[in-house]
Amino acid sequence: MKHAKLLDCTLRDGAYLLDKKFGDPVIRGIVEGLVKARVDLIEIGFFQDEGFGEGKTVYRNSADARRFVPDDKQGALFTVLADYSRYSVENLDECTGDSIDAVRECFFKAEREGAVEACRAIKAKGYRLFVQPVDILGYSDLELIELIQKINEVEPYCFSIVDTFGSMYLEDLRRVFELIHHNLAPSCRIGFHSHNNMQLSNALSQEFIRMSYGKREVVVDGTIAGMGRGAGNTLTEAVAQYMVSQLGYSYDIDALLDIIDDYMDNIRARCSWGFTTPYFVAGCYGAHVNNIAYLCQKNSIRSKDIRYILNKIGAQPRKRYDYDLLEKTYLEYLTGEIDDAAALGQLREELAGKPVLLLLPGRTAETQKERIDAWRNEKGAVVISVNFVHESIPSGYVFLSNLRRYSYWRGSPALASCRRIVTSNVKAEAGEGELLLCFNKLVKCGWEHLDNSGLMALRLLDELGVAEIGIAGMDGYRHAAPNERNFATEALELANVKQDPDALNREIAGMLRDYMATRKSDVPVRFVTDSRFAECLTGQEG
Repeated sequence: MKHAKLLDCTLRDGAYLLDKKFGDPVIRGIVEGLVKARVDLIEIGFFQDEGFGEGKTVYRNSADARRFVPDDKQGALFTVLADYSRYSVENLDECTGDSIDAVRECFFKAEREGAVEACRAIKAKGYRLFVQPVDILGYSDLELIELIQKINEVEPYCFSIVDTFGSMYLEDLRRVFELIHHNLAPSCRIGFHSHNNMQLSNALSQEFIRMSYGKREVVVDGTIAGMGRGAGNTLTEAVAQYMVSQLGYSYDIDALLDIIDDYMDNIRARCSWGFTTPYFVAGCYGAHVNNIAYLCQKNSIRSKDIRYILNKIGAQPRKRYDYDLLEKTYLEYLTGEIDDAAALGQLREELAGKPVLLLLPGRTAETQKERIDAWRNEKGAVVISVNFVHESIPSGYVFLSNLRRYSYWRGSPALASCRRIVTSNVKAEAGEGELLLCFNKLVKCGWEHLDNSGLMALRLLDELGVAEIGIAGMDGYRHAAPNERNFATEALELANVKQDPDALNREIAGMLRDYMATRKSDVPVRFVTDSRFAECLTGQEG
């Protein structure tokens, strides 16, 4: 008995990574490949009230989606997901049989009353109805049974177990499946949609197929290469291979592999997904992936810090994403208010009235060393290195605001010979030769990368009455090839700056302009080395 069907939702769940814009040729190619592979159900995108555009998998109605549905479906059913909060079922046309066959109605727990009525309307218009309650583990047993009782009246095609946050274990799946199975109308299938935060998606999907055998017809979701936000989804090709090799299904695995070869490498050049430790932490705490993406932009964040912050904000807030709350909790966690008046006073006494060279770790710190030396010698400048120590340019001070950089350099003899200015997100107490400053006083909220070390160092100099500021090695970031560098040494390279360097550059430029417009002093500031941010120093030569 072949009781399980495979649903591929690459063009829907994977679409979040591309602003839903795969491009028409890619959409048609993936659909053609999935039909050739004999995948049972193919989800080609979203029904929404807005957000349409050329090459997007977003549609007003079934007639609009028709352009991506082949004339010969070869037995496949075509689906679209309708998010209750983003699509009015009044805009849905009647099912004609030559376009979309099924609609998957997705909704949060708080929306379930209205969503049941939307489900009735979808069914009345002739579509097979999938009921997709977000975060099934967020329901109590009683709440879930009450929802199923209402849904039974609608007689859907399928009711899905949606592991929204990738937080399910096998025990959770077995419990939820049995609860649904014993209360759901016998004619209704049970679906399973999993995310791979804890690298359990494939195992959970296989177990779902096994546990349902002889009990219930089921539908298993997957995406090609696991494409999806954060850690991604169950891999369509992996589940298909299991069903072919162990259960005798007839999916064409070569056709699925052709989709990967023909399209996914190019797509991966535009976006990224897959298991990481922070997404594992998100799975542990049932947290929305956008929380992780936001926190991972912080230079000093560690996986255990993310774990603490997600725990701190609470179970319900972490299921959504409140960036203001994350920012507030992040700052509270990293920074207790410390009294740094003595440390600031000592720095002011040592640096007031002197020219200062801020030496950042960009490539020009190495490639334009002669220019740096000339300016330093001409001005008699005090050198403050920022989160690194140059091999041949002596520094009087090293400013350390990044825990990873501090951990990397702390055993270096070169660092031991410098005075160290350390911010309170890195250490709670000053060590020998260190001056501890309050992190909170050196950052400015409202920026995604509020802990940018160069801007923090500039704000510090504002407090010290220095005579002049030269900046070296603040180059900006570029789309560096794997063997090229953004930093002075290979050891300093960071993978995340290559993911979207243009956005990072834009924000740094904005922060620099804001600094120049709001700084407390009017001492000259200039770039000593080449920088894409030179024009941000309003009225000054770069």
